[in-house]
Amino acid sequence: MAKLRKGVSYRFLERPNTRKSKYRIKNFVRATPSLVISKFDMGDLDLKKKFEYCLVLKPKVSLQIRQNALESARKSSNGLLEKEAGKNFRFKLRLYPHHILRENPMASGAGADRMSMGMAQSFGKPIGLSAQVMAGQAIFELWVDKPNLDLAKKALKRCQNKLPCTCTIEVAKIN
Repeated sequence: MAKLRKGVSYRFLERPNTRKSKYRIKNFVRATPSLVISKFDMGDLDLKKKFEYCLVLKPKVSLQIRQNALESARKSSNGLLEKEAGKNFRFKLRLYPHHILRENPMASGAGADRMSMGMAQSFGKPIGLSAQVMAGQAIFELWVDKPNLDLAKKALKRCQNKLPCTCTIEVAKIN
């Protein structure tokens, strides 16, 4: 399996490339990589239940976040919440990775300079998906009651450590 490039290669916003169609011939990008994120809603999914606090994780800058980073952040914080709070929380990933990342694989080593001729503005092959996030847009939302408030902050700190940006955690009391 090919090794992932560093996230900084794809951090900056570029023109969205999401041309997907249910008809293959109309797709601009012919092959779309599969989605890595397995769940978007976690915890107590009963919508009638009301929690006291809502915590939101928001980035300070606009950027792209790869689906691998989102899934890693989701797994680490959800594991902590399930272990410590049981099902007394509701956790939601608010982004969906639509943007298709492309890479033009360049050869390296002896003779690589001759192989790379004529590659200006090459389109590249799809290698993954990312979500384009604006500054202040919600990435994760977490609803908890008063006893689990500190645990929720700790879980969102874990999310923040997995993401390629600095984020703020906003706490809002509901009602």
